[in-house]
Amino acid sequence: MRRHLFPAPLRLAVIALLALTGCAGESSTSHGTPPPVAATRDTRQAAPATSPASAAPAKPAHGYDPHANAAAGIEAALAAGKKDGHPVLVDFGADWCLDCRVLGARFEEPGPSEALAGYHVVTVDVGEFDHNLDVAARYVHLGTSGIPALVVLDPASGRTKVATNRGEFSNARTMSADQVEEFLKRWA
Repeated sequence: MRRHLFPAPLRLAVIALLALTGCAGESSTSHGTPPPVAATRDTRQAAPATSPASAAPAKPAHGYDPHANAAAGIEAALAAGKKDGHPVLVDFGADWCLDCRVLGARFEEPGPSEALAGYHVVTVDVGEFDHNLDVAARYVHLGTSGIPALVVLDPASGRTKVATNRGEFSNARTMSADQVEEFLKRWA
């Protein structure tokens, strides 16, 4: 059983503050429950489509689905990437994380969304640093990267080309759409 240095009400207050001010690595958020945020389904998951091919795809809402099979999503994106040569962008994060939500909003803006068209995007929910950690550990070190953490995979080999292990996006709320677009274009 884990012993906490602070009583539960204080831990919850600290977690609420962290959720409002940032999403630093594992050590700063693993001692409690962040405030709940309504979950949204990510239609960019690389899982097989359930709608007819003739239906026009809806514009995806960025979010982290805690029920998605992260490993299967990445494998499906890699398979698609082998066919068309597009790299895979894996976005590790959580809906409670302000920086993750801001980055998702940036992804919807004109410059970054055009740059994302050159990728197969998979979002992976890490919960409160207690979900899909085995998948994340294959690609990025969440303890130093914080969330959101982005990884670019080579479509031919499946190997990691880029990982934001130094926390390049952990303060995404301060990034402009132009800065996000620049990163995406550099990695493509």
